[in-house]
Amino acid sequence: MAGTSLVAAALALPVAAQAQTYQCSAPSSVERVRPDLLSDSQPKRDIPIGSYTLAITWAPQYCRDNGSRTGSTFQCAAGNRFGFTLHGLWPDGIGKDWPQYCHDAEFVPPPVIKAHLCTTPSAQLLQHEWAKHGTCMPGYRPAKYFAQSAALYGKLKFPNMDALSRTSLTAGRFAAAMASANPGLKADMMRVTATKQGWLDEVWICLDRRFRYRRCPVHQGGLAVGAPLEIWRGSR
Repeated sequence: MAGTSLVAAALALPVAAQAQTYQCSAPSSVERVRPDLLSDSQPKRDIPIGSYTLAITWAPQYCRDNGSRTGSTFQCAAGNRFGFTLHGLWPDGIGKDWPQYCHDAEFVPPPVIKAHLCTTPSAQLLQHEWAKHGTCMPGYRPAKYFAQSAALYGKLKFPNMDALSRTSLTAGRFAAAMASANPGLKADMMRVTATKQGWLDEVWICLDRRFRYRRCPVHQGGLAVGAPLEIWRGSR
C-alpha cells in the first residue's frame, strides 16, 4: 500500500509538457555520418506496414551505460541534459515481422540532423533510423520522416520522473503513470523495457496506421506488468 500511495503522490505532481529535454543547445555544425547499411544479420525486409511503434529512451540510463562510447558526447558530456529522448518511429508488419532497410538510404541532410539533435541527440542514430525504418514508409523523405516522428514525440507528457524514481515501482505502475499523463494513452498501449539489472531503459508506444494509440500486440515483448523497475536519475 505504501508503494501505491507514493506512486499516486508522484502522479499528482504537475506534468511538464516538454520534460523530455532539461537542457540542450544545438551545435553550430553537425558531425559527418556514416552510411547505415543492411547486412546478413539485418537484411532488407520490404513487407506491408500494419502499425507503428514510437520508441523513447530514458537518457540518464543511456548515459550511465554508454556515456564513454564514440558518438555519445553530445548527449552525455557536452553540457546538455536530457530526460526522455526519441529513439525512433518504427513501422511494424502485419504479424511478428517488421519492415526494415526497404530502400537505399540517402544521407540525412545536415540541416535536418541539426533540427532534430535536441530530440534524438545522435547524428549517427538519426541516419540509422532513416535507413532502417524511414525508408520503409512510402512517400517519405528524411525531413518528413523526422517531422512526423518529432510531432508524435513532442505531444507526449511525462509524470514527475524524479518523484517516481523514489518510489517502489513495477513496470505496470510506471505504465499507469505514463498513461495518466497522456489522454487517450492506456497502460496496455505501451511496452516498458529495462536493463538486465532492472533499470528503466525504453518505452515503446504502440500506434495504428494513422498514428493513433492502440493496444500493443502480445508478441511485442517488454517487461511483465509486475516486474520490478527502477529509474536512474543521474546525479540529481
